[in-house]
Amino acid sequence: MLLTVLLQAAANVGLIKLGAAIGAGLAAIGAGIGIGKIGGQAMDAIARQPEAKGDIRSNMIIIAALVEGVALLALVVCLMVFLMN
Repeated sequence: MLLTVLLQAAANVGLIKLGAAIGAGLAAIGAGIGIGKIGGQAMDAIARQPEAKGDIRSNMIIIAALVEGVALLALVVCLMVFLMN
């Protein structure tokens, strides 16, 4: 049952491209929300402990880079799916 539905969806290239576009959009939105939360929490932490500003900032930059890396990977996969069909 599920296999037939997947095969019918794969036959319709428009749905594949729509799914890739939605996936790319969700990856970008998720990365934006994640980096925003990282920045906000880092500002709260710096406000509470100003002496730890350097450590908090460096950890924030590393985590934001990892979030962006995952988002970029998701965008590349969606782009590959979009262009392959």
